[in-house]
Amino acid sequence: MGTQAKPGIRLRAVLISLGILLANILVNGLIFLFFRDSTLNPLLTAVLAVLWGVLGVYLIYYTLTFAAEQYPDKIRGRILPFIFVGPAVLLLGWLLVLPALRTLYLSFFNASSDKFTGLANYAAIFSDRLLGTALRNNLLWVFVGTLACVAFGLLIAILADRSSYERIAKSIIFMPMAISFVAAGVIWKFVYYYQPGDEQIGLLNAIVTYFGGEPQAWTSMIQPWNNFFLILILIWMQTGFAMVIFSAAIKGVPDDILEAARVDGSGEIRIFFRIIIPFISTTILTVTTTIIVFTLKIFDVVMVMTGGQYDTEVVATQFYRQFFMYRNFGYGSTLAIVLLIAVLPVIIVNLRQFRKQGGF
Repeated sequence: MGTQAKPGIRLRAVLISLGILLANILVNGLIFLFFRDSTLNPLLTAVLAVLWGVLGVYLIYYTLTFAAEQYPDKIRGRILPFIFVGPAVLLLGWLLVLPALRTLYLSFFNASSDKFTGLANYAAIFSDRLLGTALRNNLLWVFVGTLACVAFGLLIAILADRSSYERIAKSIIFMPMAISFVAAGVIWKFVYYYQPGDEQIGLLNAIVTYFGGEPQAWTSMIQPWNNFFLILILIWMQTGFAMVIFSAAIKGVPDDILEAARVDGSGEIRIFFRIIIPFISTTILTVTTTIIVFTLKIFDVVMVMTGGQYDTEVVATQFYRQFFMYRNFGYGSTLAIVLLIAVLPVIIVNLRQFRKQGGF
C-alpha cells in the first residue's frame, strides 16, 4: 500500500505546489496593478506598499514552505534551500541580470537605438580623449585610494588594538561610514571651498590664509592634484571600513603564537610582518578587492564636487553624461558595459576567496 500511495502523494504535492505558486503570482500581480493605477493619497500608498512588501514576503515564504512539506523528507530537503534562495535570485535576476543584458543589447546600436552599429561604439571608446582621461583617473582612484585605505586601516587597527582608548578611537574613525558618498561630497565641498578675496569660508583655505598662504581652488585649478584631493574623501570614508574588518581578523590571531614569538626574541615589527600579515592575508585580499570595486564604480563624490570637470572625469560620470544628458544611449550603454567588464574580475576573485573561507 505504501509503494502504491507514493505516486498519489507526490501528484497531490505537485498540484498543491502549482496552485500555491499560481496563487502567489496572481495575488501579488493584482496588488501590483492596484498600486500602479492607484489614485490614493501618496502617503497612504507608501504605507500600504511597505505593508505589502513585509507581509507579501512572509506569505510567499510561508506558503512555499507549506508546499514543500507535502513532499517526502528526501525531496523536501532538496526543495527547501531553493525556496529560501529562489525569490532572492529571481529578484536579483530581474533587477540586475535583465538590465545588464538590455544594456549590452543597446551598446550595439546608435545614439537613438534605432540603427545597428555593431562594434562601432566599442571602437569609438578607444579614440575618445575624454574617456582616456576618465580611465586614467579611475586608475588613480584604484591604486592610490585602495592602497591608502588598506594601509591606514591596517595601521589603525594594529595601533587601536593596543590602546586603552580602542573603542573611542574606532568609533571616531568609523563614523564617516555612517553617511553617504553624496553627503561626504557636500561636507568636503565646504572644506575645499574657494572664493576670490581675503575672506574664506572653506576650512582648508581658512587655515592656509591664517598662516599667511594664498587660498587655492583645490578641486579645479590645481591639476592633476585635484584628483588626489577627491581621493582623500574616499580614504576618509573607507579607512574605517578596512579598520573594523582588520581589527576583527587581528583579534583572531592565536595568542600562544604571538607569545611564543616574543619568547623567541622577535620584536613587534617582525611579528607584524612574519605572523600577523600572513595570518590575515585572506582578509587583506577581501578588503582590497571590495574597495577596488568601490573605486571602479566611483560616481557620487566626483559628481557632487566637480561634476566631472577640471580633468576629474571618471568612467561612471562619463556614462551618466552620455546616457542621461546627451541621450546617446548606444555610447552610454557601451561605457556601462566597459565598467561592468572592469568590475567583474575583481568580483570573481572576491567570490573565490569567500568560497575558500567556506562562505558559500
